[in-house]
Amino acid sequence: MPSYLETAIDIAREAGALLMDYFGKVSFELKGEFDLVTEADRASERLIIERLLSHFPEHSILAEEGGGTEKSSEFRWYVDPVDGTTNFAHGFPIFNVTLALERAGELVAGVTFDPTRQEMFAADKGGGAFLNGHRIRVSPVTRLEDTLIATGFPSRKRHQNINVYFYYELAMSTHGVRRAGSAAIDLAYVACGRLDAFWEFGLKPWDMAAGILLIEEAGGICSDMKGGPASLMGQHLLADNGGVHGQMVELFGDVFQGRFRNPLPTFMPQPD
Repeated sequence: MPSYLETAIDIAREAGALLMDYFGKVSFELKGEFDLVTEADRASERLIIERLLSHFPEHSILAEEGGGTEKSSEFRWYVDPVDGTTNFAHGFPIFNVTLALERAGELVAGVTFDPTRQEMFAADKGGGAFLNGHRIRVSPVTRLEDTLIATGFPSRKRHQNINVYFYYELAMSTHGVRRAGSAAIDLAYVACGRLDAFWEFGLKPWDMAAGILLIEEAGGICSDMKGGPASLMGQHLLADNGGVHGQMVELFGDVFQGRFRNPLPTFMPQPD
């Protein structure tokens, strides 16, 4: 796996440098009603796909902007050329490039590169997880009430998304819930212990592939929000340090059943 990982690192760095050339200089357009896309997304994806195919012409590639290719190979790359496009388009400096490689259905290499902080998170199956070459581990926290966690909300059909109920329950039960707008960064932060857990509904495979491997190689656990196996095609993801996994699943189970430990406050209109 080292050759795959080293190549992914090099490509992510190059794509990250390209993004920084665009950062603060591009306008955005909509794909659908809410999803933003910029020329930087397209340029980054073109670069990544060109580099991957030059190294691994037989590999399949699944990329967010649709520039990938499907081949009869046991290898498939998952590519998000700009994870956090809405942040990027608004000049909010939390975004990244993320790539992951799957072999016969098993994640074997993954990188998430934050070009604003020059932080390269990298992992290969059985080889550990690293930040700028230094091994990382998940946090040692074992009590839910001592955690700092993160989540995200979809850009589309927000009015139909139930995550606000989970958000409120976790916000009331922890040190806080962060919503930075980049799932891959959130997952990388769980892997290095800056966050203790992350959950989200409706992620795409390229959003979470590298992050799942990072967390597992850093000693954490990834599952769905009901405690079942994590799936790149699943409806929801829970990723944590392992020490609070059971508590997270138990709390989520209550919310899924409509049992709220902390009922929402009654709205009281304020006088003029």
